[in-house]
Amino acid sequence: MEKTSIFKVTDMNCSNCAMHLQALEDDLPGVLQVNASYQKQKMIVKFDDAVVTEDQIISAAKKIGYTAEISCNVNNSQRAV
Repeated sequence: MEKTSIFKVTDMNCSNCAMHLQALEDDLPGVLQVNASYQKQKMIVKFDDAVVTEDQIISAAKKIGYTAEISCNVNNSQRAV
């Protein structure tokens, strides 16, 4: 099932950091979309939770040098368009 979670990321210092995190979209199976903002110190990840978990996303971020923690889960079925 498609799910969206917001992660707090405390180690981003510039737009290149955000770009590194956005690369998870290509590198981690099940991740459908990543929007990262170093100004807001967060990333929004849309993913298939049948393929990848939030913990795996956090681990993948840690592997490339960033500390991420779940800030909020968004229920896509109730999301406003």
